[in-house]
Amino acid sequence: MTEPTKPNYITVRGYEVLRAELIALRNVERPQVVQEVADAAAMGDRSENAEYIYGKKRLREIDRRMRFLQKRMEAAVIVDPAKQSGDRVFFGATVIIDEDGVETELQIVGADEIHTEGGRISFSSPVGSALLGKELDDEVTVATPGGKRVLTIIDVRYE
Repeated sequence: MTEPTKPNYITVRGYEVLRAELIALRNVERPQVVQEVADAAAMGDRSENAEYIYGKKRLREIDRRMRFLQKRMEAAVIVDPAKQSGDRVFFGATVIIDEDGVETELQIVGADEIHTEGGRISFSSPVGSALLGKELDDEVTVATPGGKRVLTIIDVRYE
């Protein structure tokens, strides 16, 4: 018996990024690699043809990535942050926090959208899960691998 797939919470923007990657793989990259493999196969002996061997390997990688993206998109639960409002932190919120006088802007997103340098953190990360449900001006203590952090929520936006 297979386990049911857990919902893949994702913002509208994150879903569009996955969709664009799948379309590019299906309509551009895969056909190009198929042609390269066909051209390499036409050259003769495939057992010593590096271009053919590499092309086949690349096709397997593309197909694997396409299957992964399709499964993630099928399990996607799309959340539109623009349809939310208020001072409470929910999935998709952009939150400005103050930690020891340093302000940081974070967006709470799904696993497929994480980009820590860009300020997008997972809702299931220590900081993300600690912020969920909190309100403007709340002080949040977060246990992280680097020790306890005290964060103050100074702004909550939904864009």
